[in-house]
Amino acid sequence: MFRKTRAFFNPEQFQGWGRTKRYFEGWYFKVVNAAEDRAFAIIPGIAMDEAGKKQAFIQVLDGKKKTAAFHKFDAALFKPKAGIFELNIGNNFFSEHKIVLDLPDLKGTLQFSGNIPWPKPFYSPGIMGPYAFAPFMECYHGIVSMDHAIEGALTYQGELIDINRGRGYNEKDWGRSFPSAYFWMQSNHFAEPGISLKCSVANIPWIRKSFTGFIAGFWLQDKLIRFTTYNRSKLLKSFADESKVEIVMKNPRYQLEVLAHRDHATALASPILGLMDGRIEESMSATMDVQLTERKSKKIVFSGTGRNAGLEVAGKIEQIMV
Repeated sequence: MFRKTRAFFNPEQFQGWGRTKRYFEGWYFKVVNAAEDRAFAIIPGIAMDEAGKKQAFIQVLDGKKKTAAFHKFDAALFKPKAGIFELNIGNNFFSEHKIVLDLPDLKGTLQFSGNIPWPKPFYSPGIMGPYAFAPFMECYHGIVSMDHAIEGALTYQGELIDINRGRGYNEKDWGRSFPSAYFWMQSNHFAEPGISLKCSVANIPWIRKSFTGFIAGFWLQDKLIRFTTYNRSKLLKSFADESKVEIVMKNPRYQLEVLAHRDHATALASPILGLMDGRIEESMSATMDVQLTERKSKKIVFSGTGRNAGLEVAGKIEQIMV
């Protein structure tokens, strides 16, 4: 019970203590080298189906070549630690500040520094805010680091890739299934360093109905500006077609406008009732035009374009069009 309670208030840690079926949990490590000509998403996790069959996995997305590999492991090789975000899957290791990879086509060690976590006071543990306390949510979300520096190297398909002075981002999901419809986007590559934006809109089941939930965190000038369903923010626009995604949100002080330009996406496995049988499409080479305006003065606080943007448009998106 203690390890489960402690993990609840630290969303980056493993949350699945005591779970035996209809459950998944996965972490998303985004890795971009300094030259920005190599980009990877590395996704370790565990999945359990309705019958209790378990499988560990590490999924690797090559964002530039637009290919993906899904590596399966026996569930007994998935070994999380209690009280800290550290886990092993076989010879692979993942934590807040380091990953070690030993896959057939991807090996190496990466160190992360200068991590920027999402605040987690006891009354609002992480990006889910008070919704973290709802025991029946379909999917929970956490931010491990909005932005950080990377040092190290990877050997990928026989090629040695220098990742020193790279940039990274790390988040996670856990629960039963991904939402039936959602937009998700993220970039921490803007003209100036130290800027990161994560933004998502999703259809959220709630008791016998559903609602359109949204979350955005904009790390700007050492300050996190939040737009969430639970902090008096409003979703003004949510739209996607084959070429773009448009999202407009406002909170009591700011208005955020995002225009994401879609690029060719790659298929990834996603969870449905614990099984990794779903398919989503993700791009790591999209761009995001971002403008932040102070509502009262009409002053444009920030205007810029995010590169190497992760972008997913999934499910029955008409459910979340606003």
